[in-house]
Amino acid sequence: MYESTLTILLFGLTLVGCVYTGAAIVCLWRYARQTDRMPVSHPSLTVLRPLHGDEPCLFETLSSFMEQDYAGPVAYVFGVADRHDPAIATVERLRKAYPDADMQLVIDPRRNGRNGKISNLVNMTPAINGEIVVLADSDMLVGPDYLTRVIGALEADGVGAVTCLYRGVSLPNIWSRFATGWIDEQFLPNVILGMTLGLTKPCFGSTIALRTETLWRIGGFSAFTDQLADDYAIGTAVRRLGLTVAVPARPVLGHISASTTAEALLAQELRWNRTIKSIDFGGFVGSVVTHMLPFALLTALADGFEARDGLLIAAVLGLRAALHHQVKTFVQKDAMDLWLMPLRDLLSFAVFLGAFIPGFIEWRGRRHGLRADGTLTSPDTTTG
Repeated sequence: MYESTLTILLFGLTLVGCVYTGAAIVCLWRYARQTDRMPVSHPSLTVLRPLHGDEPCLFETLSSFMEQDYAGPVAYVFGVADRHDPAIATVERLRKAYPDADMQLVIDPRRNGRNGKISNLVNMTPAINGEIVVLADSDMLVGPDYLTRVIGALEADGVGAVTCLYRGVSLPNIWSRFATGWIDEQFLPNVILGMTLGLTKPCFGSTIALRTETLWRIGGFSAFTDQLADDYAIGTAVRRLGLTVAVPARPVLGHISASTTAEALLAQELRWNRTIKSIDFGGFVGSVVTHMLPFALLTALADGFEARDGLLIAAVLGLRAALHHQVKTFVQKDAMDLWLMPLRDLLSFAVFLGAFIPGFIEWRGRRHGLRADGTLTSPDTTTG
């Protein structure tokens, strides 16, 4: 058995991580077996797509929202803050590809608070004319049953909003594949386990669908103009009305992992981790147990790499491979290569530690600080 206090502590954290990973595997399996709810009616929808810049695969992601099997009327509203924004060309390309679609482009430079996306949505608000509002980040890729499944979930009793799980979609470069690995094999299992245990109540920018009346009741988008985690804040506001935010097992959307350099990958993941830390500090600290492979390696280092340490590392890798397989089954796509998995886990642990170091939030080409309440400060103000 291990003898030193440090080795025992590291071994204990590894074991807790193993239990946590096993529970995540079970929760993924059970969550995938949920029964879908199809809509009874087909109310009118306004789909809001705030845009900024010419992102990778932008035409493909926007097109996927146009090709829906939803039976009701759908109006699409795109918004940019700059009349020279290159995303406008993509919208014009959409107009030609879908000439019969109800499509509108809002170009409005007015700045409403420090959150650029929410500022854009505030400017797009006058174009809302549907019974239900659906907003989604510009890097989301959906299937043709997306709107049907989302509206079906929204019709359930007591549901005030619907949000969607998402998986990573990688570009042909190593950094994008690493980003996909974090989404698929850490973020997604952690969210599903957290929801199953009642430890987290998420709301994601992947999708937020809510009745227009509910949007007005929570103060409209103007109530969230300085929030970094605007999606989480909207979900919290909906729950304060006594309503729930549904997270159906399907659809699982695709998130384009656009990182092309190590610097871009680290900036994005530090922003994500610091955002989670600002939302739930205790939960973020507790998530240290999800890093079982780094702790297994640290245990072996502290123990002098005895034979028992090799068995521990082998067991951890086996359990990690089982999670990899279950994630692949859940998202119904090829997952990150197994050989990248240990490197991805070590990088995730480094980013987790880095989230505690004061620094900036890099977002849309601007640097912000972050207050303790999750609101953004002026650009170039250090965050804690």
